[in-house]
Amino acid sequence: MQTTVEPIRGTNDPVQSLELSLVVPIFNEEDSVGPLVERVVAAMAAYPDRWELILVDDGSTDATLVNARKFVGRDGLVLRIVELQRNFGQTAAMQAGIDTAQGRLIATMDGDLQNDPKDIPAMVAELERRELDLLVGWRKNRKDGLFLRKIPSWCANYLIGRITGVKLHDYGCSLKIYRASIIKQVKLMGEMHRFIPAWVAGVVPSSRIGEMAVTHHAREHGVSKYGISRTFRVILDLLSVMFFMRYKARPGHFFGSLGLGLGAVAMLILIYLGFDKFIMGNDIGTRPMLMVGVVLLLSSVQMITTGILAEMIARTYYRDDASPNYIVRQIFDDRSQA
Repeated sequence: MQTTVEPIRGTNDPVQSLELSLVVPIFNEEDSVGPLVERVVAAMAAYPDRWELILVDDGSTDATLVNARKFVGRDGLVLRIVELQRNFGQTAAMQAGIDTAQGRLIATMDGDLQNDPKDIPAMVAELERRELDLLVGWRKNRKDGLFLRKIPSWCANYLIGRITGVKLHDYGCSLKIYRASIIKQVKLMGEMHRFIPAWVAGVVPSSRIGEMAVTHHAREHGVSKYGISRTFRVILDLLSVMFFMRYKARPGHFFGSLGLGLGAVAMLILIYLGFDKFIMGNDIGTRPMLMVGVVLLLSSVQMITTGILAEMIARTYYRDDASPNYIVRQIFDDRSQA
């Protein structure tokens, strides 16, 4: 992945003074990128602290990048454009923007004009007021189709909440505010952008994750990049999230539990067949149940040995990893009170 970054313009202040970085992944949004920048500038005009806008072009094949570059050097706008070498997907584009961001806080939103940047200052204030690490937008009055977008989204939000334990109304809303020190501890892969609250919950308590109702507009230009097929990808990604959240450091428990369960069923079947053969004197050689019991027993052994191997790999990984198995948020002492 090759990254091209436009330099920060318009100030000589150190980058540490940047308060907010607004990250917007864009892909084939040639008609939307101009109005997007204009709306962001208008929405942030009254924001009291320094902020930057980071546009991540995810391998657009139209005039999106050309139109975005027209705003470089504009007075009152700190704009950086990250051009990806090809289309890597929204998650990778979002990760590239987060890695590039220099603000203390990071905001993310879609580039299709459906999110409203006017919500960002209020969300920043709400995040600080509630002392959260992540504030998620809730598209309470969503302007999307019922069957292709809303119903699959409702089902996905319910499943994600039940499995991850992070109760939110809208996991899929890209409009979010993060503390940079927290989100930069999370590495996004695959299509995991919709599960960001779940990954963040692996770094901080879920009590530091909140949500806020935000404005949602109907799409004005272009077409949606998602369809009903993404429901199946969500289910597969959800299984991955569940595994990594619960069993990342102890994969043997996952495979071992499956193995013991299969083994228990196999033993019951074989004990019953043994009783039927040796006590009752019946022929069991042609009974399908015998084959089922043998297959389950072999599967049990395979699962248990897979768990042992997974435990060995995990222990090797954590032994060779130089990072500690804990993260200190901050330390208070007498000097911090001075």
